[in-house]
Amino acid sequence: FKSVTFEDSLFKNCVFEDITSLNSYFRNCTFVNTTFYNTDLEQYKFVDSELINCTFFHIRTGCQISFDDDYSAYWIYFVNFLGTLAVLPGNIVSALLMDRIGRLTMLG
Repeated sequence: FKSVTFEDSLFKNCVFEDITSLNSYFRNCTFVNTTFYNTDLEQYKFVDSELINCTFFHIRTGCQISFDDDYSAYWIYFVNFLGTLAVLPGNIVSALLMDRIGRLTMLG
């Protein structure tokens, strides 16, 4: 799930397996006989929800990186391009020095 909010829903006899839920919340939901296996659904994601006879197995926790609109693919590639441009003067100088003083001296 990515940025999904469930409101006033009933989940009965459901199995949530291998689910990653970035910015997903359950508000005023009811879960009956539901199994959560290998998910990252933690207590804070269930806002005013009722859990009846539910079991949680292998709950995952960790870093949840969100790539909002500020981090689109354009900006990621642009920053990479700028980093590559920063190395260019050093590459040019080292190539000229290598021709002048030789490769073995350069390694030394």
